[in-house]
Amino acid sequence: MSASEQGPKIKYGDSAPKLDKAQLQFMKLIEEQNLDRVQKLKRIRRNNLLTAGALGVSVLAIYGYSIFSVQQEKFLDDFEEPKKVSS
Repeated sequence: MSASEQGPKIKYGDSAPKLDKAQLQFMKLIEEQNLDRVQKLKRIRRNNLLTAGALGVSVLAIYGYSIFSVQQEKFLDDFEEPKKVSS
């Protein structure tokens, strides 16, 4: 994590509250859980973007195929049957 992603640093000076060992361990545990949560959310977001991209590409492919097939149908509609020669 870069410094810009972390919160601001607070300088207490001499008025800083003294934390005992249990509180420090609890803070570290919470920080670890938060980092895990953030990583999980980033992974979910990446997967959602990949899914959205795949769906978008498939929609555009279906649309393109539809346009292509309609153009072929118009081409076939313009085709006139040759006149039969009677003998």
